[in-house]
Amino acid sequence: MAPEPADRQSSSIDGSPEDALRPEGVRHGILIVDDEPAILESLELTLGGDYVVHTAPSGEEGLAILEAHPVALVISDQVLPSMSGVEFLERAIEINPRAIRMMLTGYADIGSLARAINSGRIYRYISKPWEPDEVRLNVRRALEAYDLATENTQLASALADANERLRAENLYLRREVERKYAFDRIIGSSPAMNRVFEVMEKVAETDATVLITGETGTGKDLVARAIHYSGRRKDRRFLAQNCASLPDTLLESELFGHTRGAFTGAHAEKKGLFEVAHRGTVFLDEVGETHPGMQVRLLRVLQDGEIRPLGSSDTRRVDVRIVAATNRDLRKEVTEGRFREDLYYRLRVVEIELPPLRDRRSDIPLLAHSFLDASSQKMGRDIRGFTNAAMDRMVSYSWSGNVRELENEIERTVALAGDADTVTVDMLSEHIRGAIPDADPRVDDLPPGMTMNAAVDALKRRMILDAIQETGSKTRAAEQLGVPRQSLQKMMKRLGLKA
Repeated sequence: MAPEPADRQSSSIDGSPEDALRPEGVRHGILIVDDEPAILESLELTLGGDYVVHTAPSGEEGLAILEAHPVALVISDQVLPSMSGVEFLERAIEINPRAIRMMLTGYADIGSLARAINSGRIYRYISKPWEPDEVRLNVRRALEAYDLATENTQLASALADANERLRAENLYLRREVERKYAFDRIIGSSPAMNRVFEVMEKVAETDATVLITGETGTGKDLVARAIHYSGRRKDRRFLAQNCASLPDTLLESELFGHTRGAFTGAHAEKKGLFEVAHRGTVFLDEVGETHPGMQVRLLRVLQDGEIRPLGSSDTRRVDVRIVAATNRDLRKEVTEGRFREDLYYRLRVVEIELPPLRDRRSDIPLLAHSFLDASSQKMGRDIRGFTNAAMDRMVSYSWSGNVRELENEIERTVALAGDADTVTVDMLSEHIRGAIPDADPRVDDLPPGMTMNAAVDALKRRMILDAIQETGSKTRAAEQLGVPRQSLQKMMKRLGLKA
């Protein structure tokens, strides 16, 4: 095993490989396993300036280092003296499951590659020979993924503690809520979603009226249910009504009820949702689609807590919490006279604006894996993940239908997957395979919330297109960019750039 230079050791690093936190200023540990001293030396020189590098010429020595040192990234050759690189990575998972795994390969053994993806759960391959800058970029991406996973572990632990306290208060209800409507069913760790969670947590324990805004498919219904089932009314009814799905008369009857004979077909008295949900919550979806007469009646419920069924002259008191949602700009609707201003402010006591998926791209991998697990279980498939290229393409796509579109895409992919055990680019819909972050891939402004992988790919697209436009050919563009022409062609294919 190559000696570790003294300047690459840190006396402040102490403890097991499973340390959840990396103290500020302490560098990540990297383990490199290869039986060729020249490769170990080359990678150590490439990475040693930024990280604590450990090297080992065999799998056994590599496992010993994993037992003794905190390691965030393992880089292994595909062929080792006494065990294969895949076998080494499988055993490394048992010692340090949180470490990111990468593999060096000089040839394409399809069987070994498939086993490495499935059993070794590798993050990325590094093909021999490699470019130092490309290695540094891949290592930096891998360690960013490691840091994100560490933060998610801490959040998951804190959320688990909160769930345990709620379960102690009401075990049966908590299990039901956790299965369907708890906050942890809303997937996201991006800054935009963290702000949403903060407001949800604060408003859940109050009776304040909530207006949820956002594009179609962002999960407004799920947020409304989570607020109800996390609040003081959770043991009462939660009733939802889409205000755009019924004409005025039927909507009025559905919400406020009617007496017998109130209109043709009203053969018996019927209670409306506001009365049935007494002391619970009524969710008014697409409230921006209501007409002026209905808006007046809704205003009375909010102001006075009173309803009057169709055909009745008597008012009835109700105690309901109202949560409303819309994909319209209600402020604009008020300005243009299509929505009552007084009702708008009554509904907008607390507003929760759900960000579109394109504004929280860092959540796409979490959502995609969750939908993949659910769809695989539902359809009896055994699909364990995505290739890096497939995930990069999904992160690059704009998702105009938001989370709902992503879920539908994953379900479609699983349904057509056949015997595949990993989702590849070719399995995605054609419009997603060819997706780029912007209409013009050479624009300077990148979409907010874009992951590092997607941002780097966007930069590559811009540089490639600029070079081709300037030089007039791929050969001269490759020379200008300092990459082999064959590498440029492969890169263009992966990035969805046509010849």
